[in-house]
Amino acid sequence: MQVQGKHYRTIWLKPGDPEVVQIIDQRPLPHRFVVEDIDSTEAMARAIKEMHLRGAGLIGAAAGYGMYLAALEAPKTSLEAFLQYLEEAGERLKKTRPTAVNLEWAVARQLSAIRERATSPAQGVKVALAEAEAIADEDAEFCRKIGEHGVRLIEEIYEKKGDTVHVLTHCNAGWLAFVDYGTATAPIYEAQKRGIPVHVWVDETRPRNQGARLTAWELLEQGVPHTVIADNTGGHLMQHGMVDLVITGADRVTRNGDVANKIGTYLKALAAADNGVPFYVALPSSTIDWTIHDGLREIPIEERGEEEVKYIQGLLDGEVRRVLLTPPASPAANYAFDVTPARLVSGLITERGIAEASEEGLLALYPERRQA
Repeated sequence: MQVQGKHYRTIWLKPGDPEVVQIIDQRPLPHRFVVEDIDSTEAMARAIKEMHLRGAGLIGAAAGYGMYLAALEAPKTSLEAFLQYLEEAGERLKKTRPTAVNLEWAVARQLSAIRERATSPAQGVKVALAEAEAIADEDAEFCRKIGEHGVRLIEEIYEKKGDTVHVLTHCNAGWLAFVDYGTATAPIYEAQKRGIPVHVWVDETRPRNQGARLTAWELLEQGVPHTVIADNTGGHLMQHGMVDLVITGADRVTRNGDVANKIGTYLKALAAADNGVPFYVALPSSTIDWTIHDGLREIPIEERGEEEVKYIQGLLDGEVRRVLLTPPASPAANYAFDVTPARLVSGLITERGIAEASEEGLLALYPERRQA
């Protein structure tokens, strides 16, 4: 998507130095645009864990490139030693963020590709690079297709009301959370492209404010009308008919359609259900965990440090500063995600189409998973 009129992806190889991966460092946004160089597996693991980058799809792509960096670092004395190093590096990467399934999926995909196609460490490096780029390209293409399928929902509302369509989002499931386009934002960008008037209510999304910081910045750069709101405002807007559609992203979706997403998503789904507002979740198939059925019992919920709740970051006198919100001695809990039961989800927008939030609904789009 666009940054000051120039197209960017969120992750790419450094021009002129293919042994360095570059990312958009999300931490200083929206106040400063910073490109970070990552030249080791440890640096990539740190970038994922400390949220220099975040978002289900981008975490998967970063893991793919992290495995490529591991291949560069791995001993070349034998294929066995090479593969053992990659397996250990994959375990380090997987431990950085437990909830988003894309990370584990990308590591497994890399290991499988290298085992199947590499007959030497040198060839393993080439396979790892090709697979990392394939994962990134696929993520961008899947998000583009999500936009094409999801825009139908916005078109239908516009045809009925003949006026601006108001979409509410939560957290950041835009292109910053993926390689390009995003998931929840892809239908919005496609609607803009087709000339459909659309306005976005942007949840601030405490405690890290990914909506206020990242989604708002994206929409501003793309020229999409939007309004930032406090997290607790969504229900009020829905009660007064000011929201036509809710679209969120997901960090993991179970086989039966339960959705793990940024904390607060469940509350938006409850408010949407109470007010008859359609609630859709946009995701690529890499976010579906076909091995589990009960999201509430089986999805691990990441608990992050209390400092994210107690402190807030902002711009003061031209500098990005951190400010304490709470009494210094007050403890804080920081659950990063919650689970929205499938019964509250109107549908799942995927790269293959829109599915009912159920096992049969997903299998209708992914019949090859019926035996999984």
